[in-house]
Amino acid sequence: MKFSSIKTTCITLTLLLSTSLCTAADSQASAPKPATNKTETSGQSGIAAKPKAVPKVKLVDINSAKKAELKTLPGVSDAEADKIIGGRPYGSKAHLLTHNIVSAAVYDGLKGLVIAKQPTNDAGKNAELYKNKK
Repeated sequence: MKFSSIKTTCITLTLLLSTSLCTAADSQASAPKPATNKTETSGQSGIAAKPKAVPKVKLVDINSAKKAELKTLPGVSDAEADKIIGGRPYGSKAHLLTHNIVSAAVYDGLKGLVIAKQPTNDAGKNAELYKNKK
């Protein structure tokens, strides 16, 4: 009896160990490997080359953008641009979705392209910022 329980325990431990090793090998094989090319090092010194600068995208401020600027955003029509202008000011760009200004599909397409700048302490600048522009 004692021998069979020891044998069962050993077999169970062996199976668990082999399963964990197989899982680890699979996860290493499916992990993305960093791309290497000849431009990563400069010459024979082994110094890494500077990465290329990512082009900056000009964000559109939904609190002050004109209708023409809003229409350049993906999925924004004339009617949605008018709704965005009419719903100003926004505390954050997420208010476009939470206040039902645009649909979820449109919001997903433009959330990386817009920003909601907050007002300054100067009332004159705030009035100009939130003036309805068409």
